[in-house]
Amino acid sequence: MLGRTTDNPESADDRQENSMTYDGTVTPGDPPATRDIGIARISKISVSDMHNNVYLITDAATGDALLIDAANEWPAIRAMIEADGGRVTHLATTHRHFDHVGALPEAARETGAQLLAGTDDAEHLPVPVDRGLHDGDTVQVGDLRFDVVVLRGHTPGSIALSVRGTDGGTHLFTGDSLFPGGVGATNRYDYQSFPQLIDDVEERIFGRYDDNTWVYPGHGDDTTLAAERPHLAEWRERGW
Repeated sequence: MLGRTTDNPESADDRQENSMTYDGTVTPGDPPATRDIGIARISKISVSDMHNNVYLITDAATGDALLIDAANEWPAIRAMIEADGGRVTHLATTHRHFDHVGALPEAARETGAQLLAGTDDAEHLPVPVDRGLHDGDTVQVGDLRFDVVVLRGHTPGSIALSVRGTDGGTHLFTGDSLFPGGVGATNRYDYQSFPQLIDDVEERIFGRYDDNTWVYPGHGDDTTLAAERPHLAEWRERGW
């Protein structure tokens, strides 16, 4: 299992400086962007020509970490884990689509982490899932508690995961269900549904979380609920 390293290529001072300048913008090949949320440290990289985001959330107290979406380019993901210095105990996949699971078999084998996914997507992943997640479930990673939100529509079992930082904010990892400017695509597969997704996003995201919530999507830049909330009616009207 990938664990703590004694020769960390990124010093504590480097991580603190990165955290102070974090804006959520990364491109493939960039070093991890990191931020300190008090109770945890968040690292983000982008991989592949589809610019998939991969997130590592490490508990400050125990060093246990949650990896979200082992999308592709396992060596880059492994380098982020080793630079962080924690140990991946849980690995969550936000949804079944191929571009979010390309490195999942390698990540599962090398970390030995507990594998998590939404129950209705779990059987479609390339490796067996240890725990299928339902809306309202929680995932404990060290001293961190992640709340599970199921967002149906982009896939039947898409999930988001949130954690409350001691920085005063909520940090929400939404996969391909919510982006800056709208919800995820729902026009590519027969089982997708825009009405279902916009209903779930409005009720389970905007209805549960306040405007201080920071959103970490599956591709591209981050956003906040404050920035997106005024546009909900517009998204519903346009139908995508």
